[in-house]
Amino acid sequence: MKKAVFIFMLCCCVANMFAQEKVNFTKHFQQQNQGKYKIEFHDLKELIHIMIAITKTGKENDDMIQQQGQYYKDVLAYFKPYENEPIIKTFDSMVNASIYNYIFLTGNGISYNFKGNKLVKDIVFDFPATGVANVSITVNPITTYKKQIEAFAQKSHYKAFYLQQQKYFEQIKTDYDKKANLGKQWTWLEKKFKSKINSYIIWCSPLINGLNYTFELDDNHFKMAFMVLPPLDNYPKLSELENEIQNTRVMFTEIDHNYVNPPSNANEKTINELFKDRSIWVNEKINGTASYPNPIKVFNEYMTFGVFLLYCKDHYDEKTFMEATKGVISLMKDRGFPKMEAFTNLLFKAYADNRNKKIDDWYPQFLQMFSGNPVQ
Repeated sequence: MKKAVFIFMLCCCVANMFAQEKVNFTKHFQQQNQGKYKIEFHDLKELIHIMIAITKTGKENDDMIQQQGQYYKDVLAYFKPYENEPIIKTFDSMVNASIYNYIFLTGNGISYNFKGNKLVKDIVFDFPATGVANVSITVNPITTYKKQIEAFAQKSHYKAFYLQQQKYFEQIKTDYDKKANLGKQWTWLEKKFKSKINSYIIWCSPLINGLNYTFELDDNHFKMAFMVLPPLDNYPKLSELENEIQNTRVMFTEIDHNYVNPPSNANEKTINELFKDRSIWVNEKINGTASYPNPIKVFNEYMTFGVFLLYCKDHYDEKTFMEATKGVISLMKDRGFPKMEAFTNLLFKAYADNRNKKIDDWYPQFLQMFSGNPVQ
């Protein structure tokens, strides 16, 4: 449960918060990516994950770093001689000071590419990760530490290690293509909502555990959903269908922020009024709820998981749908959102009454169902 709880703590507060991102979606880039999704590994981004993994903080945080599996063991063994390098200590102090620095480092890991032993600026992703929650930065940390990162990569012979892992990385990409149903999720969301996303990209690393995130990049009228996710899970005690739902939930509740947030923003005044009594909606004794400091963030967290259950209702049989609903209600309660059952009961009724309408259009009707605090 520890992993699942932390996964979903970050997804909402990160989603769509990179308002000043710097990207360059040229016509050529748009033509190459329109209507497509990709699962990618990136040489520098993976190095950043590795550098954080061998910090003292990284070794002590199994939510931040996936510490199970052969890959993690290989990383520790290969890079052990270099774990006391000054740049590793610098990164340690950064992620120890704020978990958001993990996002600023890994999120901007694609802003440079290795060319030989040097890092060269990427022509598309100039400075994609500039802010999260209420924290923003104006200088790309990869630029700040560029020379030190280059020196670490050369001294540790990182390129040789990265090349050795290519077969493993390809298998992870194949698993995503076969088991994640990203295309199906995308199609359903764009059928149900007014928002349109031109392209999706998943940046993956075997060292990602609970701290994954998503945001939307928008340039030249081209929108890309940018996700940083771990490999798919395969729980031996779960059936193939149960594994599919588990993996779909992780991805779906990242993706659907891009669709839920716009109608929520359009109805923000109403949401702020109806969800202003925080004591009803949030159990603040549970760690992580501070990442949802206002009514609209709380509502969006309920809604993104609720929409996932609507997706389940449309794609699975009744028994599977009910089991998924039970699991989400339990998970949300564990995370500090105690009214998920009451919320979903109202959501399911609104959905049944408006099956042929866009969800954006029946938001006002749905919100009015909360008048008079019916969930108390």
